[in-house]
Amino acid sequence: MQIDGTTVFNHADFRFAIFRRQGGHAPNLENQDDLEVLSRTIARLHAVGAQQKFEHRITLTHEHLGTNSRNFLLENNFLPLEMEEAYASVTEHLLKHIEPMMSEMENLPSIRIHGDCHMGNVLWRDDTPHFVDFDDTMMGPAMQDLWMMLSGDRDQQQGQLIELVEGYNEFFDFVPSELSLIESLRALRLMHYSAWLARRWSDPAFPLSFPWFNTPRYWSEHILELKEVLSGLQEPALALPQYR
Repeated sequence: MQIDGTTVFNHADFRFAIFRRQGGHAPNLENQDDLEVLSRTIARLHAVGAQQKFEHRITLTHEHLGTNSRNFLLENNFLPLEMEEAYASVTEHLLKHIEPMMSEMENLPSIRIHGDCHMGNVLWRDDTPHFVDFDDTMMGPAMQDLWMMLSGDRDQQQGQLIELVEGYNEFFDFVPSELSLIESLRALRLMHYSAWLARRWSDPAFPLSFPWFNTPRYWSEHILELKEVLSGLQEPALALPQYR
């Protein structure tokens, strides 16, 4: 809501914004029409995001999402002792692969992005997507908001990518070289999310809301998932025929 040109308001020591109450459900990415509508909407968001830079938001880097997250978990002994070495090893190898890939981002456009555009942050209603949770909005590559729209095996993702790019290009130019960042961005999100929860674990609300976190089973599955992403980093990136 905007009042007299202002969107952020103050009350006592708090700053707040007001939004219209909006219901909805996660979009069905298996429906090509829904996927195309969603990709066009994200392209419009990016077209606006590319017009200027954030003044008070971070830029997506492997140091912030990856290295800092790894260090926090290891230095604060969050992992079970018997899993620390496995976590330290797989994340070390991941970062060695990720660092040179992410350094290429310096040559790619960095725009204002949503930053955490998983489908739980998209409310679908009346054939229209509504985006929520802009807490992690930042400067970064457009691909950060796009790769989470891809799911399934490689062939399924390849087909989804074709539909995604077709809709996206109607409002903003897709950057094909960003396809090489997908697995790196996936790894960084996994690492960052675990550390995000760990940093807030002393808040009584978090153990109640995320009872599955910080258990031996969670860390075992997390390490396995990181190993799978490490394997994916060593495979050829997704590609589109028209850009080969």
